[in-house]
Amino acid sequence: MKSLLKRFSKNESGATAIEYGLIAALIAVTIIGMVTLAGGELKDTFDTVQQKLAAANTAAGTGTTTPP
Repeated sequence: MKSLLKRFSKNESGATAIEYGLIAALIAVTIIGMVTLAGGELKDTFDTVQQKLAAANTAAGTGTTTPP
């Protein structure tokens, strides 16, 4: 029984797996946060492009801003 406890206390494979899991979770949270922030900025950029295209379309005299 004593040797089993010694072997168990020296076995670090489970701890290593947990550490890798925590690192992967941290990386995933970071990526999700960055994509969320970039997604908002990307939406703003596309909204600006859409507004400018609509203004150019109206100035050209077509008068329609949405596809048929």
